Amino acid sequence: MTSASALWTSRRAPAPGLDGGSLRFFAIEASAPLGRAVAEALGVTLSALEERDFEDGEHKARPLVPVRGMHAYVIQSLHGGPVQSANDKLCRLLFFIGALKDAGAARVTALVPYLCYARKDRRTKTNDPVTTRYVAAMFEAVGTDTVVTLDVHNPAAFENAFRCPNVALTAAPLFVDYALALGEEKLCVISPDPGGTKRAELFREALEQASGRSVAKGFVDKHRSAGIVTGDLFVGDAAGTTAFIIDDLVSTGGTLLRAARAARAAGVRRVFALVTHGLFMAGSEAALSDPALDRVAVTDAVPPFRVTDARLREKLDFLPCAPLLAEAIRRLQQGSPMDDLLVF
Repeated sequence: MTSASALWTSRRAPAPGLDGGSLRFFAIEASAPLGRAVAEALGVTLSALEERDFEDGEHKARPLVPVRGMHAYVIQSLHGGPVQSANDKLCRLLFFIGALKDAGAARVTALVPYLCYARKDRRTKTNDPVTTRYVAAMFEAVGTDTVVTLDVHNPAAFENAFRCPNVALTAAPLFVDYALALGEEKLCVISPDPGGTKRAELFREALEQASGRSVAKGFVDKHRSAGIVTGDLFVGDAAGTTAFIIDDLVSTGGTLLRAARAARAAGVRRVFALVTHGLFMAGSEAALSDPALDRVAVTDAVPPFRVTDARLREKLDFLPCAPLLAEAIRRLQQGSPMDDLLVF
């Protein structure tokens, strides 16, 4: 299948050159492969840093190139595993940002494709923590100037939690190209729950505009209480279509599978899941192997290290997010509009 990111890049005019001498781009070790891909797409050299672990579990990181007076970008995706927890990765990123500011960096932008604790953005029980806000306070405490993330769970909560400038990118450009490359005629976009209807509608509008034809829509009812999910009511006109279930992440896959089965019962012909962050926790094997889902497309913002079954990996399509992140950096550095890359 043709790479969605390649299609997305080719449809746009060549970007003006970027002055690599005016910025520094770092990748924390746990996200080094993604960092190298972004640096290549951006046309800059990945800046050197030292990371050192100590016997008692403590660690340090420092830039090995001058940063004084420069705009420093640092990338770290804050998902747990396979070696470090989300807490480990968050702590290492924050300490390195602090080191960059102490070394004289004029600005530091944190690129966090997957933002940990973003799902705990409100109180659902008495005395519950609002962890997203606490994470935001830590970023600000070490001097972070801008935070960039990709398909954060709740964009409104993300914007309200951070007082520093923040950018909520969307993977919709990648998914639009993926959908168009399938060559299907009758299309439908489905939200797997009422809370995702805005995300689904924005994607449906983008797909409709790119394809030049009408795209149907639908959503599946879902209710969660005490960790138990119920509800399988499908609302929409999707019979005979190829449906795209879009979501920000897949954990156990239960939500996607329920939505896929509800769509099939409503007469959908083929079902594709479009998911930005593939966590694929225990239990997701059942969802991936179920025939209700034809294929699952995920970005590589979270590497699929938990999917070890070769047969299940064959059902996944991986969409590189590096060109999207590189384009965001380019526009931030040049002060260019970012409207088509943002979640609204």
